[in-house]
Amino acid sequence: MSSLLLVEDDPGVAEALRLALVSLGHRVELAETGEAALDAVGQRDFDVMLLDVMMPGIDGFETARRVRLGSLLPIIMLTARSDPIDIVAGLECGADDYVTKPVEPRVLDARVKAVLRRAAPAGSEGLLRFGELAINRAAMTVTRAGEPVSLTPTELRLLLELAEHAGQVLSRHQLLQRVWDYGYSGDSRLVDAVVQRLRGKVEARPSEPELIKTVRGIGYRLDRP
Repeated sequence: MSSLLLVEDDPGVAEALRLALVSLGHRVELAETGEAALDAVGQRDFDVMLLDVMMPGIDGFETARRVRLGSLLPIIMLTARSDPIDIVAGLECGADDYVTKPVEPRVLDARVKAVLRRAAPAGSEGLLRFGELAINRAAMTVTRAGEPVSLTPTELRLLLELAEHAGQVLSRHQLLQRVWDYGYSGDSRLVDAVVQRLRGKVEARPSEPELIKTVRGIGYRLDRP
């Protein structure tokens, strides 16, 4: 049974989601504001945070940003907006996934289970090198030119998936299946947004990537420089 922190300022929506998620086998604690969510995270352990974007006080983006300063707690953003700019903003703040509201409880349950399955990826021995980029699969760490690179769990899983299939083209659908554990219902914009974020961290010139190449109309490939 997973422990969820649901951060939602609408009491009716919050209670309906709580009851549905409890019926699906989760423990759910509610928080109505970002401030209350930060207090809860500081006092108790949760498996996943379900975080509404639009809230009074500090919004979901700022709440996610503050959580990420000291925790790798998986965060799923709940947003009424599906604009790519909002998706990128959520990922930039450290979110692992997003769901557009209104959301069916069983869809949210599937997303929670998916994020939990990938929250602790199994490491494998060996060091992968791509020019100045080094990926330590056992320690699950990444460095560039000897300096540590701070990646979110999702960014790390995406980089590992590309690295372990270096030179091969992986379609957006394949990446959704392997990194996000999605089927055909996944949103390919999520892949594009995380690739954009990842390039900003591992490429010397993100606008002219040498490592993560776009294969137009298909997906992405990690090349050795």
